[in-house]
Amino acid sequence: MQYVIPALWIAWLLYWMVAARDVKAAQWRESPRSEALHRTPLWLAVILLAVRDRLPPVLHVRFLPQEPAMLVLGAIIVAAGLGFSVWARRHLGGNWSAAVTLKEEHALIRTGPYRYVRHPIYTGMLLAFLGTAVAIGEWYGLLAFTLATSSFVLKSRMEERRLRATFPQYDQYRRETSALIPFVY
Repeated sequence: MQYVIPALWIAWLLYWMVAARDVKAAQWRESPRSEALHRTPLWLAVILLAVRDRLPPVLHVRFLPQEPAMLVLGAIIVAAGLGFSVWARRHLGGNWSAAVTLKEEHALIRTGPYRYVRHPIYTGMLLAFLGTAVAIGEWYGLLAFTLATSSFVLKSRMEERRLRATFPQYDQYRRETSALIPFVY
């Protein structure tokens, strides 16, 4: 069971790299400084999960019981989160970009998972980070989830500014649809 979650993340990453080839050309792209602001916490989260054996003992203190049920629950949450992000990525199609970008002939997508949240890729990835933290059950997993959350909140705010400036109907969409958590935020 210990290999299921890493396998899910690796399969997701491989899909992401292949899918990244089929996107529209960029009309505008955020600055490297802006990109670093939201990518740094995400990379720190990934590093925390990757170098777990080198972390201070205080980060290995458990916040959840060490039971097989936690591994199963974590794997289910990871699979659901990554699946949701793939659904959103496929629905977004050529408008997708890893950076805050405005594509040529960019369209505001409000269907599929975008009916429920404005940033469903981030929602799915956060769910996957949460599932990973549940499976780990130690503080470093929760810290990685917190760093990923800060990354996606920062990035979503940057995207929101660009989308509001680009699409007059975006303010209406914001009023009708939550940012990351349906009916909550």
